[in-house]
Amino acid sequence: MYDMGTRKRVLSLVSQGRSLNSVSKETGVSRAAIRSWQVNVEPRKRSGLPCPRCGDAPGLPADQAAYSYLLGLYLGDGCINEQRRGVHCLRIVMDNAWPGLVDACEAAMRSVRPDNSVCRVKKQGCVAVTATSKHWPCLFPQHGPGKKHDRKIVLEPWQREIVDTHPWEFVRGLIHSDGCRIINWTEKVIAGELKRYEYPRYFFTNLSDDIITLFTDTLDSVGVEWQQANHRNISIARKASVALMDTHIGPKY
Repeated sequence: MYDMGTRKRVLSLVSQGRSLNSVSKETGVSRAAIRSWQVNVEPRKRSGLPCPRCGDAPGLPADQAAYSYLLGLYLGDGCINEQRRGVHCLRIVMDNAWPGLVDACEAAMRSVRPDNSVCRVKKQGCVAVTATSKHWPCLFPQHGPGKKHDRKIVLEPWQREIVDTHPWEFVRGLIHSDGCRIINWTEKVIAGELKRYEYPRYFFTNLSDDIITLFTDTLDSVGVEWQQANHRNISIARKASVALMDTHIGPKY
């Protein structure tokens, strides 16, 4: 990269009628660079939107609802891998059985980083939705070495603000990654007759105690009652809470 003074001095020599070869030998600037400066002397401006987090005055992502959903997906089934020259790849693996969820994941990635391309990598039984950016660690500071359940997962204050504003999007992201809606059934003898009863239920499964706490704290904030089935499973079975989940989340699709 040459400064503006060098560019203008080189172009001044060329304007005197000297050949590109002689100017290149005198200045050490390649002929290809000189030819490009004859078309556009100004340095190329960076394209793309700036990162909302690593500027002089950090701000929130523009589409906070999409970010809250994407944060839930990332905490459930996402990872960030460093590639060359400081570029990072966000990868969220989705089951092939739920094409609507794959579409929603891709849409959220595009909304959070509009100028970064998003692609789908097909694998056996699943799809990895990926996007590269230097700024994924800025947007997901929970990124770190090792598995999520082996390290501390805590939201930054600015992330907490977004989740508090868009709690259902966060819950939806977690359910779409590590949760499900199932139909439970039981049989009872009523007046001597065996009857079968069916009822819907939500489950969320994760090995990280911190992520489970983020999930249950958010459920508390929206009025959903839950029970801890075991150390890794959260159950939502009360009729009113299931109805509330159905209104905002619903089955995978």
